[in-house]
Amino acid sequence: MAEHPRRAAFNAAGLLGVVAGTALFAIVLWRADPREVWQGIVGLGWWFSAIVVIGGLRFLARAAAWTICVEPPHRLSFVTAFAGVVAGDTVGNLTPLGPVLGEPAKAAYVRGRVPVEVALTALAVENLLYTLSAAAMIAAGTLALLFTFELPPQIRQLGQIAVGGVIVLFAASLVLLWRQPALLSRWIPLVAREGSALHSQTARVRVLEQQIYTFAVRRPAALATVAGCEVVFHALGVVEAYITLHALTGQPPLLLTAFILETAQRAMTVAFKVVPFQMGVGELGTAAVTNVLGLGATIGVTVAVIRKARMAAWALAGAALLARRGIRPRDLAETRGEPEPERPGTAQ
Repeated sequence: MAEHPRRAAFNAAGLLGVVAGTALFAIVLWRADPREVWQGIVGLGWWFSAIVVIGGLRFLARAAAWTICVEPPHRLSFVTAFAGVVAGDTVGNLTPLGPVLGEPAKAAYVRGRVPVEVALTALAVENLLYTLSAAAMIAAGTLALLFTFELPPQIRQLGQIAVGGVIVLFAASLVLLWRQPALLSRWIPLVAREGSALHSQTARVRVLEQQIYTFAVRRPAALATVAGCEVVFHALGVVEAYITLHALTGQPPLLLTAFILETAQRAMTVAFKVVPFQMGVGELGTAAVTNVLGLGATIGVTVAVIRKARMAAWALAGAALLARRGIRPRDLAETRGEPEPERPGTAQ
């Protein structure tokens, strides 16, 4: 019964976010001239199919990274991991609690193929490497923007702060790997009463922390391969931005322009993950970036709308996968419950 008020608060906050995002989307679209945006989308033609395919290839890259992070003797098939990533991305994009529910959705999807605990540990390692790679890309794109274009003082200052934040993130990561502190397991006994379900998970959480900290030492070859998968993921994002700009403007853009645009969109995805589909904020932010790049605000809004259409296409596929597997909200909570009996095997 105590969960109902919290759930109602989350639902209200989520509904408010959707309404605010939709209103912001309508305002930005109206200011950019809806007719021009629509003409740009229609003019994309068959290139949209290529953009959707590239989106699928990006899912494949992260699915491959996830399978590599699974601890032997357990194995997760590439096909099952790919479906799980698509399903988890759908949950992450459609709900305000995307950052919280997206990863449990992936683990819930592969339940029965590998133990949930093994799947979550592999996801934690993959997400850590993804986060570091995204931070590095954002820093590189921001530096390229700072040194290549004339920027207003406020934007230049924000860019410098962003680069500084990335440096702090990498420094903190190195300290954590060296010290290996009990970040989560140390605090569980302080916030959960003895005998509670959460308190009983302390030992499991500490084991998970140790597996994450020692992954690079135990499996250096896997670490290099996973890092390569993350690089492919980001490179495909640049390709998507390049193709989109080429189709909209009728001429090939500079590769640096596509790189900066993808970097900005990655930063907005990270910053506004709690906003479903980054509704409104994606259009506003992308328009600001394309203005700086000399492409105009309308191009930015059109790029953001096309990106949403690609996300929606894969969200439909993810919803179908979730329905086929019968994944319910209750199943996402169960991924944080008691461990399943461990049985090594190969996913089908």
